[in-house]
Amino acid sequence: MSGEQSTTGKLYGVGLGPGDPSLMTLRAVEVIAEADVIAYHSARHGRSIARSIAAKHIRADHIEERLVYPVTTETTDHPGGYQGAIEEFYAEAAARLAAHLDAGRTVAVLAEGDPLFYGSYMHMHKRLADRYDTEVIPGVTSVSAAAARLGTPLAEGEEVLTILPGTLPEEELTARLASTDAAVVMKLGRTFTKVRGALEGSGRLGDARYVERATMDGERLAELADVDAESVPYFSVAVLPSQVDTERPGARERGEVVVVGTGPAGPLWLTPETRGALAAADDLVGYTTYLDRVPRRPGQVRHGSDNRVESERAEFALDLARHGRRVAVVSGGDPGVFAMATAVLEVASQQEYADVPVRVLPGVTAANAAAARAGAPLGHDYAAISLSDRLKPWEVIAERLHAAASADLVLALYNPGSRSRTWQVGKARELLLEHRAPDTPVVVARDVGGTGEHVRIVRLADLDPAEVDMRTILLVGSSQTRAVRRGNGEEIVWTPRRYPEA
Repeated sequence: MSGEQSTTGKLYGVGLGPGDPSLMTLRAVEVIAEADVIAYHSARHGRSIARSIAAKHIRADHIEERLVYPVTTETTDHPGGYQGAIEEFYAEAAARLAAHLDAGRTVAVLAEGDPLFYGSYMHMHKRLADRYDTEVIPGVTSVSAAAARLGTPLAEGEEVLTILPGTLPEEELTARLASTDAAVVMKLGRTFTKVRGALEGSGRLGDARYVERATMDGERLAELADVDAESVPYFSVAVLPSQVDTERPGARERGEVVVVGTGPAGPLWLTPETRGALAAADDLVGYTTYLDRVPRRPGQVRHGSDNRVESERAEFALDLARHGRRVAVVSGGDPGVFAMATAVLEVASQQEYADVPVRVLPGVTAANAAAARAGAPLGHDYAAISLSDRLKPWEVIAERLHAAASADLVLALYNPGSRSRTWQVGKARELLLEHRAPDTPVVVARDVGGTGEHVRIVRLADLDPAEVDMRTILLVGSSQTRAVRRGNGEEIVWTPRRYPEA
């Protein structure tokens, strides 16, 4: 960036690497040698790790600016509290550096690791870089140093690496750890107990490694589960390394089956818990269309099948688990709503599978996805009914439609039609018109979340069975459901939460 005045000095943010002075870059050494002013942050005790890393390159004729934090983790009587004290400090520190720059001096602000990666330098950068010629010298981060010291790949191929501050709430940490392939958690110290709880809650504690003061004196490597919380300093990280080529135990004493829902479409609809279960599985079992929604991972085995062999698929998954495999049975939507959870639990209830652990993880079901696209048609009581007569007689379906319609419930109609079932929608419309007005709003939602998504609102009397296929769900309003066209031309459907008194 060009400075406003040619007579002003230049600002450098100098990354020093993770601690070992030999890991400083050549450019970092050159900049320190050229600088007039060497600035570095420290706590009130006055010791600076950044200065200690660069010590042999700092000369007696360097002007040193020690930027001492007024508060770190302790309390403060500043009227603005902790944040107010820190903001005031950053402003004062930036003003001190600006005075040197205005005097034509070159200023090098030292930073452990990389200057723009969780570093103190960035606060100077944000306050000064728009006014002065500035250059940032990147450095080796503690993340890279930790992986190198562990001798373990961080991420490979299409794996996702997530870097998290340990200061996040435990529930948030748990969700993010459950949903990623590999992770590094920074800023341990006082947060260690919380981070350990999040790793345990996400099922990842057994894979977690601990690295303290990577490349520095006092370096320590350990299994994180074995670390005493009282011994953990701020300069330590938790590492969940790459899962590629990790030995997947094919002969555990006991595996498990996890039934997961992928939601109505692709990865945006997966919950963090489901992502974690899919990543941890040795085997994926499911209808091929649903398996195609799950990213491929090296070492994982996929067992795709036709959509009509649910019991056989469930038995196959349980047999794999009985031989020590971690199996994810993949379902669309929510696995407990007209989907695979029932099939798996039915087979799992047999005596021969009594010792196989089975978990069901929820997913976004089609009714909720379609309702959200249309507004809030499920805002009051509603009933979910499948129009498929493949597993129950049409007479039962008709009886339930009559009962739910006469009770004035909003209806979520699953599986309304397919190539082999073409008359059910028309018959359902006839039955519903015996209880509902012709202008009752109906949400016709196809492929919600997918590339072929199409959601429209029609009158019940105008519902055309030809528009309905196996990827469609119908939401039929009650007597209270309203369709409103708003000022922007968008039509929304909503059902009031308050029902009129008789």
